Amino acid sequence: MTLQLWAWLFLVAYILFMLGIGWYAQRKVKSADDFATARSGYGPGLLAFAFAATAASGATFIGMPALAYNLGVSIMWYAVLYPIGIYLGVLICLRLVARMGEKFGSRSIPEFMGHRYQSDAVRIVVAVFSLLLLFYLAGQLVAGLVMFERMLGLSAHWALAITALVLLSYILMGGAHADILTDGVQGFLMIVISLGVFAMFLVGFGVEGGYTGLMSQLEAADSDLVQTLHPTNNLVNSPWALFCVVVAHIPLGMLPHIGNKIWALNNPAARNRFLVLAFTLGMVLPLVTTGGLLARVVLGEDLLATGGGANQAIPALFIELMPAWLAALLSVTILSAIMSTADGLVVSTSQVFANDIYRKTLLPRWSPQATAEEIDRKVLRLSRIATVFVLLGAAAMAWALLDMNVALLVWAGIGGMTSALAGPLVFGALWHGATRAGALAGTIGGASVFILCHADLLSPVLDNLGIQSIAAWLSYQAPNPYACSTLGAISSIALTYTVSRFTKPLPAAHMQTLFP
Repeated sequence: MTLQLWAWLFLVAYILFMLGIGWYAQRKVKSADDFATARSGYGPGLLAFAFAATAASGATFIGMPALAYNLGVSIMWYAVLYPIGIYLGVLICLRLVARMGEKFGSRSIPEFMGHRYQSDAVRIVVAVFSLLLLFYLAGQLVAGLVMFERMLGLSAHWALAITALVLLSYILMGGAHADILTDGVQGFLMIVISLGVFAMFLVGFGVEGGYTGLMSQLEAADSDLVQTLHPTNNLVNSPWALFCVVVAHIPLGMLPHIGNKIWALNNPAARNRFLVLAFTLGMVLPLVTTGGLLARVVLGEDLLATGGGANQAIPALFIELMPAWLAALLSVTILSAIMSTADGLVVSTSQVFANDIYRKTLLPRWSPQATAEEIDRKVLRLSRIATVFVLLGAAAMAWALLDMNVALLVWAGIGGMTSALAGPLVFGALWHGATRAGALAGTIGGASVFILCHADLLSPVLDNLGIQSIAAWLSYQAPNPYACSTLGAISSIALTYTVSRFTKPLPAAHMQTLFP
C-alpha cells in the first residue's frame, strides 16, 4: 500500500481509539467539576504521563525539530533547559496549589488565584489574560495541520478541519477525564517516539559514516550548525539567552491547561512520586529535537523551499527513511503529541467562560436563588458550548498564522501568560506577603511588559528619550519570546513585591490557612 493509504488506515484507528476513550470518559462526567478537573480521579503514574505530554506539546515534536533543522546543535540547550524550568516551577507551586485548590474546590487556575487572594478582580484579570493561550492552541492546530497535509495529501483547510473535529469530538464527551486518559496514552507513545528518534540520531541512521558522518556533514553544510552557541540567532547565542529559556518556562507548568491536572491526583501522599516521574518523562520527551539535526543531513535544505518549511522536518524524515507503513504509524503517533496539549487547552479555555466568568461572576448576580443542582447543570452545558466556540476561534487564528514556526507561535500566547503569573502565582507561593493589589499589579504589569517587548514598542520610546543603548538592546531581544517573557516575569515579580509592600495585607487567618 502507499504511504497515504497506510496513513489513512492508522489515522482512522487512532480516531476510533480516541473516540472510544471519550465515550468511556463521558460516563465519568457526572458534574461540571468532573468536566473541568476530573478531581481525585487518577493515580500518579497515568497522571505523570498526561502531565508531561501536555507540557511537551506539538511545539516540542514539530517546532523544536524545526528549530534544530534551521539552527543546529545549539538548540539542544533549549531541549535540556526548558523542562528544568517547567518542573522547577511545579516544585515551587505544587504543594500550595494542590492543597488549597482542593480546599477551595477550585476548577481552574484563575479561580484558584481568586481564592488565594480573596479577590474577584484577580480571578477575572487572570481569566482574561489566559485567553492569550488561544495562540498556544492555534499553534497546536497548525502542527496538526502539518501532519495531516504531509501524510494524507489533504489541502490545508481540510487538514485543519479534521484536526479540530477530532479534538472536539472526544473533549465534548469526556472533558477533563477524556483529556487525562487520552494524554496518558499519548504520553506513552510520545516517549517511545522520542527514544526512537534519539537512537536514530546517535547511530546516524540513513547517513554514511553514522554519527561521525552526520556531524561532519552538518559542519560541511554550515559551520554554524555545529556551534555550541549559535553565533547569530538570539534564541541560543549567549548565556543570557539560555538563562531566559529556564526563567521563561518556570511558570509554564502552572498554566491553566497544565496546572489543573494537579487536582486530578487521587492521593496527596503521592505528590512527590508524581513530580519525580513527570520530571523524568519531561526530560526524555525533548530528545525528539535531535530528529531535526538528522533531517538537515538526510534531506539537505529541501524543506526550506516547501510550504510548511522546517515544520515538516519530522514527518519528512520518517517518509524518507522508513517503510511506508512505519512512517505512517510514527507520524500518527506524532499527531498524538499535538492532541495531548490541544485537548487540555480546549478544556481550560472553555472554563474561562463557563466557570470563571459565568459561574463565579454572572450567575450569583443573575440567578442568586438558583440551586446547586441547577447551577451545575447550566455550567456543564455552557462548558460544552464554550468548547465549540473556543475551537472555532483557535482554528481561525491557526489559518491566519500558518507560516509561523510552531514553537514560536505558541509562545505568542504562553509568554504573556507566564509573565502574568510569575509574580502572583510562583513568587506568591514562596513569599507570604503578596497582597491583592500586588497580585493585580504583577499580573497586568508582567503581561504588559511581555507584549510591549515582543511587539518592540518599548525601544522606540526609549530611543526618543535618548537612551539609545537600552533601546537597541530591547529591539534586539524583541524577536526572542523567551527573553521577552523573562523580562515580563522579572517585572511581574518586582511589581508584586513593591506594590504589596505598600498595600493592605491579606487577613492573618487566611494567611494561616494558606501557609500553616
